[in-house]
Amino acid sequence: MDEGDRPTDANESADRDERTEGGSEKSREESNSETPDESNSETPDEPDDGVPDGDREVDPAAETGPVGEPDDPTEERDEPDPAAESGSDAEEVEPDDRPSDVDDVSSDIGGETVPKRRSRGSEAPENGADESLLYRFRHDRDGALMWLREMLSSVGVVLLVGLLLFGVSGVWPPMVAVESGSMEPNMQVGDLVFVTEPGRLAPDAAENGVGVVTHEAGETVDYRTFGSYGSVMIYTPPGRTGSPIIHRAMFHVTEGENWYDRADEEYHNAVDCESLANCPAPHDGYVTLGDNNGAYDQASGLSPPVKAEWVDGVARLRVPYLGYIRLIATGQVELNEAITGAVGSGLPAAESGLVSFAPAA
Repeated sequence: MDEGDRPTDANESADRDERTEGGSEKSREESNSETPDESNSETPDEPDDGVPDGDREVDPAAETGPVGEPDDPTEERDEPDPAAESGSDAEEVEPDDRPSDVDDVSSDIGGETVPKRRSRGSEAPENGADESLLYRFRHDRDGALMWLREMLSSVGVVLLVGLLLFGVSGVWPPMVAVESGSMEPNMQVGDLVFVTEPGRLAPDAAENGVGVVTHEAGETVDYRTFGSYGSVMIYTPPGRTGSPIIHRAMFHVTEGENWYDRADEEYHNAVDCESLANCPAPHDGYVTLGDNNGAYDQASGLSPPVKAEWVDGVARLRVPYLGYIRLIATGQVELNEAITGAVGSGLPAAESGLVSFAPAA
């Protein structure tokens, strides 16, 4: 063969370089596809640059691999936490740290779980039918339970006020309703009068155990109640079957006393003691009179002189019109009469001032 047909060394060298280079690239691709994790620990084959392997210098670092990396190529590296790298300061809420008013239901807002808050007292208790009924009784705004609650509340308020008044007055009931007009104009029919037991809250002018100041003594010390001198008392004489009487104490007499001379002629028509009823006095007691009457109770025969033990109480304060509730409920006053009395026309005067004991209202 001629030298002209023989490939030159340069061409042969070039072909070898291309084949070596192509094979090296193919081996690298196969190596990367089979063991991708080994690429970090093994040095890829360098293209053959025509330098024999024996003459090539070996890099000690290339053989031993990077300093600090594990010898096992399959060992995974510790990857950083994305949440830590992003700088998020969100903390996981433990169940014990959850606020007491947070419901178990939660919703996703922006990819994060946000607990829903519930308003306190906005939900009915779920501990049973009895507790649910109690909740409805306390919170219903209509229906039978609401009416029952309001009725019981009103009764409770009345009883509470009655107990407080009883603690002050010492008698039960502590109030009476005026039935007749014998004490007009100082007491009207339908007035509710607050009463204290005999001797309680007695003024200094009372020189007896029942706390009563007579009209005669009141003029001396200028002691007035209900528009005139002296105390107004409620009393019940023996054998009386009707309502107690509420009249003013005029003066006190002793047993056997001739009280004709002490009596005001305006309130009797007798000419002497013998012609005056209950004179001389059969026992110690009070001579009484209704402010709107024309005769003493003792002169008219309504009652003997009132003994201290007959006194039920002493009137202290009146509340207009509230007594009509009691009088209408017991049938002692008709509704039209109550309306007439409330607007001011009044009822005819009665012989005796009667009162009806009424519960506190």
